[in-house]
Amino acid sequence: MPRRASQPVGAATGAARSILPLALTANAIRPVSRTGPIGAWAFWPGWHVSELPLATLAVQLAGTGRFVRRRGWRTPAGSTRLLAQAASAAGLIALQQSAADSGRVLEEALDHGLGTGYRKHAEEAGIAPPEHPAVGAWGVMPTYIARRSRLRASGINYGPAGKRNLLDIWAREDLPADGKAPVLIQVPGGAWVSGETRWQAYPLMDRLIEAGWVCVPINYRLSPRATWPDHIIDVKRAIGWIKANIGRYGGDPDFVAITGGSAGGHLSSLAAMSANAPEFQPDFEEADTSVQAAVPFYGVYDLADWDDKGGPPRTIRFVERVLLKSRLASDPERWRLASPIGWVSEAAPPTMLIHGTNDSLVPVESARRMARALRERSRQPVVYAELPHAQHAFDIYASLRTRHTVRAVERFLAYVRATAQAPPAATSSSSKDTLSASA
Repeated sequence: MPRRASQPVGAATGAARSILPLALTANAIRPVSRTGPIGAWAFWPGWHVSELPLATLAVQLAGTGRFVRRRGWRTPAGSTRLLAQAASAAGLIALQQSAADSGRVLEEALDHGLGTGYRKHAEEAGIAPPEHPAVGAWGVMPTYIARRSRLRASGINYGPAGKRNLLDIWAREDLPADGKAPVLIQVPGGAWVSGETRWQAYPLMDRLIEAGWVCVPINYRLSPRATWPDHIIDVKRAIGWIKANIGRYGGDPDFVAITGGSAGGHLSSLAAMSANAPEFQPDFEEADTSVQAAVPFYGVYDLADWDDKGGPPRTIRFVERVLLKSRLASDPERWRLASPIGWVSEAAPPTMLIHGTNDSLVPVESARRMARALRERSRQPVVYAELPHAQHAFDIYASLRTRHTVRAVERFLAYVRATAQAPPAATSSSSKDTLSASA
């Protein structure tokens, strides 16, 4: 009798083993949902599988190998499992090829946004990035780690909010302290409720540090304890501090770029679009908070309309309760002030937007709308790269797709350095004027 009772359990386990690998692969290729609570669940497995398809394939094949050695394939259920594994393997190989194809997608985006001859500008200025060996779909994965030997200073206080107003400074050991290295500010993501100076954007920062940049990851106040606009005020305060002090660490205050992913993409793009806006600089209005370039990753650009269809309802409720602590229906102007797309104007700096088509947390439609707004209003170059099959936070992995992305960002920033002159600081118009002009 116990043996009979165990049969359904064994059958269920076998069915799960047959279906799960294929389901994971299918979700990475096309997430089961890109909005609402199901989208969040789709993100976690899709994120890992889409960035590590070969590693996923190796694990799946190891399990299938044991299954074959035990001759489990002789049963109908076993045959089904082999067929599911074969389909999963084909999907994983396609995901790896898609990651390799990101290099072409990014280069086409650069050509479209900067012009097909964009590389010669950096070459003529003597700051072109080195040509890296070509990497195919089966190329060796790079290892990007921001080594502690590059940490020039840690836990520097830039504002009055204690440990939430700290920043680190990363640079090569041989960088002259009195040099004029370009500077990259990294704003961490984490849904405005988490985020630290460590662990995010290491692939990009490590590459730029090697190329002679100074990289500055920052902390800022977090919700629910903090209420908007505390977050952007801290980012602005950090920019002001960096431009006033980075020269002591070998950085050039006249060339400061800003980047960040997710909530960091929202804050970095908002900081770039609202340079010197007094609304976000209480008691430090005189500080220069302009930047020379912005590279937001998978950011939120319109808090009220994330996907061009009214926004995911649960996410809007989260923003109402945790971030802004006001309702969209009763406080729309405040929501517009908190949205980077409402600040886009002809004064926007050169911008490179990067988003994945499979993003389950911030739908790609948000980035498309931001790219259109920038192209319509900005006088500066706009590059928009939409990466096929990329999930949210893809660049945290040192994956093949991330390697191509890092190279593209490096080329974009080299172009901006070679062609753009840092404009003199100018106080932005009031939020009312800015928003009226952008409507």
